[in-house]
Amino acid sequence: MTFPVSPRQVAKIYHRLGELLTVAAQHFGWKALPAIEVRFDLKGRAAGQMRAKGKQLILRFNPVLMQQNFDHFVQVAVGHELAHAVAYLQYGRKIQPHGQEWQAVMALFGLPPDRCHDYDTSQAQVRRLQRFRYRCECREHELTIIRHRRIQNGQQYFCTHCRQPLIAMEEGRKS
Repeated sequence: MTFPVSPRQVAKIYHRLGELLTVAAQHFGWKALPAIEVRFDLKGRAAGQMRAKGKQLILRFNPVLMQQNFDHFVQVAVGHELAHAVAYLQYGRKIQPHGQEWQAVMALFGLPPDRCHDYDTSQAQVRRLQRFRYRCECREHELTIIRHRRIQNGQQYFCTHCRQPLIAMEEGRKS
């Protein structure tokens, strides 16, 4: 189930981001507001995500959870993710994701420093990874396609119990 994001909703999100960025800029004495890319492509149970690649900041939002909780989402979830970006810009990359720096920015924004949301995620699109069967000397293991591909590219995984390498089973796929 997909939920398209309307131009009106996008405008409200950007307006909220602008308000909060202005508060941060005044508080920290920034001369210019940072450029932040905003995407509405997040899937799963997370409401949002902040990614930093050098100086490039990306805020990703879950359109399903946004549609179902729009007013609260704009006020809180948008502020939560922006607080990650502001804390990163102000204090650097070595801070804890929900540590004291992030909490201080949340307080600056007048938001509760809650780590998680309580939105209903039953309609959220969850990615199911294909699984493959492997064995060692003591048991069978199920590995996701991510680890399966790493093994195909030469990486080796070991059982945490018998410490022997994991070997693909003949049928391989499980689903």
